[in-house]
Amino acid sequence: MAKVGYARVSTKGQNDDSQVDELTAYGVDKLFIDHGVSGKHAARPELDKALAYLRSGDVLVITRMSRAMRSLKHMIELAEDLRTRGIGLVVLKQDIDTTSAQGRLVFHIFAAMDEFQRELIVEGTREGLAAAKARGKLGGRKPSYTTHQQQTARDLHAKGELTAEEIGRVIGLSRATVYRMIAS
Repeated sequence: MAKVGYARVSTKGQNDDSQVDELTAYGVDKLFIDHGVSGKHAARPELDKALAYLRSGDVLVITRMSRAMRSLKHMIELAEDLRTRGIGLVVLKQDIDTTSAQGRLVFHIFAAMDEFQRELIVEGTREGLAAAKARGKLGGRKPSYTTHQQQTARDLHAKGELTAEEIGRVIGLSRATVYRMIAS
């Protein structure tokens, strides 16, 4: 029986040390780590490798359910796939071990709560962005051009005498920026 650990950090700058330490302390035999993979994205190459590596009787060990799963549906599908293959799932932070009926029940309860918490975070973010937009605050990077440059580009474009590339040379900006200024 092999204990296979999986860890994930969302951004390149994040550190996986705490997950690695916990998984190592648990005694995993092999460790797979995804770096720079957001929870909402489907592609997790190291998780795929870990799942392919697992054999009947092995155990997949993660620190938190959110490290390996994208949604409640995905959590349940993954747990069911592991169960049918004869592979256990251990979640260290939530003290879950799906090799028992009680562990499977706790898994499903925590999975639903984890999904609910994620949805609350997304909802709060959307509300915050909407409130900021209502106050006239827009997110994102500030334009790389002035309003004067934009007006000049629009005037020159309206005359139809110059291409976007030529307009860009006149005002000191790229062709792509000229197209963005004209479109906005």
